[in-house]
Amino acid sequence: MINPDLDIGRHRARLHGEGRVQIDAFLQPAAAERLHACLAREVPWTLALRDTLGSRTIDHAAYSALRPEAVARLLADTAASAREADHSAFRFAYDSYMMVTAYKERRDPELLLHRVLEIFNAPDYLAFLRQLTGDARVRRVNAQATRYRPGHFLRYHTDEGEDVDRLYAYVLNLSRGWQADWGGLLQFIAADGRVQETFLPRWNTLSLFAVPAGHAVSLVAPWAQEDRLAITGWLLA
Repeated sequence: MINPDLDIGRHRARLHGEGRVQIDAFLQPAAAERLHACLAREVPWTLALRDTLGSRTIDHAAYSALRPEAVARLLADTAASAREADHSAFRFAYDSYMMVTAYKERRDPELLLHRVLEIFNAPDYLAFLRQLTGDARVRRVNAQATRYRPGHFLRYHTDEGEDVDRLYAYVLNLSRGWQADWGGLLQFIAADGRVQETFLPRWNTLSLFAVPAGHAVSLVAPWAQEDRLAITGWLLA
């Protein structure tokens, strides 16, 4: 599944030096193509929101039944709550499939994402991650599938969590031909508000960064011609 020709030493050095790295051609081509097909056509997506009511999820059945204008209204209301909230308030709206929860509940048993989660937590893959990061503390991997469409966004946050030991965050990007002016950019933001670096969600790249790190995913523009597809999560102690 993983490209055997990765220059692990170079990527590890960049991660240690900069706190983040984006790795090209992360998966073997056939694996990337199959996983893209799964995300594009097979996942029963839910809508994840965080607004004035807190974090919530609209399940697949209810989400699928919503008319486009109702979805647009939900997104507009969530964006409005971000505008009206304190500048530090965390807000988001995007399509999600919580892989760990679905796996534990044995939902959608034939879905490829369950096998992917098993691979991510297999001894060989965890050993690879410890080699890539140079961090012996990595013990397990959390994952969710995400799909960003026009109007979706993820406001500034640092990924610090009280309930789990998050060591590194990752984004496995599976969108082809993504353009910078479509939005959906992973932006690393300093304490003074400056954008330090931006990662374009390029095809078959792994974005990996140490936690905590201030970052956001910029609003996806209405003219974006593709979905921003990815598997995201954390490497956990």
